[in-house]
Amino acid sequence: MRKAFIAGGLFAVLVGSSAAASGLEIEVAGEANGTVKIDLFEDVAPQHVERITTLAEQGAYDGVVFHRVIEGFMAQTGDVEFGKEGADMRRAGMGGSNLPDVPAEFSDIPFDKGVVGMARSQNPDSANSQFFIMFDAGYFLNGQYTVVGKVTEGQEVVDSIKLGTGGNGAVVGQPDVMKSVTVTE
Repeated sequence: MRKAFIAGGLFAVLVGSSAAASGLEIEVAGEANGTVKIDLFEDVAPQHVERITTLAEQGAYDGVVFHRVIEGFMAQTGDVEFGKEGADMRRAGMGGSNLPDVPAEFSDIPFDKGVVGMARSQNPDSANSQFFIMFDAGYFLNGQYTVVGKVTEGQEVVDSIKLGTGGNGAVVGQPDVMKSVTVTE
């Protein structure tokens, strides 16, 4: 069992300025409703982008909730093992996929608003399926977490995702969900 987290139970989201070879389109439902489009930075974090696109193409992210959402910081999702809609949310955030962990691919891209980052445990080489999207800058994450992309459309949807409570941002009640995640060209 693995628990992905960022210092104090927080996660970051990637942001970058490099050209994206592919992207994601995420249909969000719940308190937030709408579409989020993300450019993926294949040239910055090729192994992480490959992992995210593989899981998205398999449908693994469909129905996965935003289990950790911290106001002014980030919204985390992607636990394809324990984070499916309707599952026991007490375990959400502790799982990953059945694929091996991905080694860190740190870059100089700062964790600004809209950046998507890979969640991991204390081990820098433990990213697997979980990722987070930044609500605001989180420069303390720079060089510590892998940036995989940036929101290009729908940041207002991200900003309206149901907030969690407490220091770890655990969502109480019905969390918002990624109804579908599609890879785009």
